Amino acid sequence: MKIALITDTHFGARNDNAYFNDYFYKFYEGVFFPYLNQHNIKTCIHLGDVMDRRKFVSYKIAKDFRERFILPFSQLKINLHMLVGNHDTFYKNTNDVNSLQELVDGKFPNIRVYPEAQEVEFDGCKILFMPWINNQNYIHSMGMIDETTAQICMGHLELNGFEMQKGMFMDHGWDKEEFKKFDTVMSGHYHHKSDDGQVYYLGTPYELYWNDWDDPKGFHIFDTETRELERIVNPYNIFSKIYYDDTVNDYSHMVGPSGTAHDFQKYKDKYVKLVVVNKKDLFQFDQFVDKLLTADCHDVKIVEDFSEMDASNVSDDIVENSEDTMTLLEKYIDELPVDLSKDRLKNTMRTLYTEAQDLEI
Repeated sequence: MKIALITDTHFGARNDNAYFNDYFYKFYEGVFFPYLNQHNIKTCIHLGDVMDRRKFVSYKIAKDFRERFILPFSQLKINLHMLVGNHDTFYKNTNDVNSLQELVDGKFPNIRVYPEAQEVEFDGCKILFMPWINNQNYIHSMGMIDETTAQICMGHLELNGFEMQKGMFMDHGWDKEEFKKFDTVMSGHYHHKSDDGQVYYLGTPYELYWNDWDDPKGFHIFDTETRELERIVNPYNIFSKIYYDDTVNDYSHMVGPSGTAHDFQKYKDKYVKLVVVNKKDLFQFDQFVDKLLTADCHDVKIVEDFSEMDASNVSDDIVENSEDTMTLLEKYIDELPVDLSKDRLKNTMRTLYTEAQDLEI
């Protein structure tokens, strides 16, 4: 039996941004559901964080969610099992009030929601479902780990030492030793795909923030017989970066008389960040920018001005490698002359930065 696995869909992300919403459904309607239909897959497991906001869901997001995500499962006769993630719960210390039970549980015969740990069997393969662990369900969750005979655990877990986003590692959370009895653990929660041979973080199906750039996304197919996990890559991305350096690259073929819009076509409908490393030929650079601005990009930002940074606190290495804000912040923290835990400072800054990104598009 083959089961589709998807996680961290975050419907309503980026403050219900309509452009991101359309980008999400481009993946579902162009990749995800056609693949399940073509390969006759009849079971799907969602590993949590279905919705983005914990406190509310807008009418528009709820309507699209029902019509473009939930109903296709019914139309294709696919059973959907949904684990509650931390973004799906209203309270932080209990899963009792959650968006999944309010929006879909009991309303669709092919859908089941799991707010608590439970052992489920698929074609003779036992799997322990482990939704978000909190103060209220901790004892029950640990008890289920002790009691289960399943060799596989699927959950929405916050485990210490794994990569949350590319290059950013979690320095707190549950010890993976709590799950050592399982042959394989598959989890949502962290947006970057990674594994250590036993624990597999599956990652988001699409890009959500700039730190997802150049980090392949998609969903997975799990074979209950062979225990193999196959990744299906999402070919669509929404972020693109261009490193402009005319001391290394020749752009005349793109901006000269022979240059065409085709050279910039790949940036159409994208959020583009133009990082200027060197621009010796100002006229050619202006031509390049003009071509880019007429390529129907959704948004273009040019990164080249470091004048507002305090040179006494920021090294040349930071300027040379400053492809994104989080890189700057982390290296700045590394150079601070303080006795505080710099890892904790970085984690706090990542959280604040992620929240701030929802305020700016």
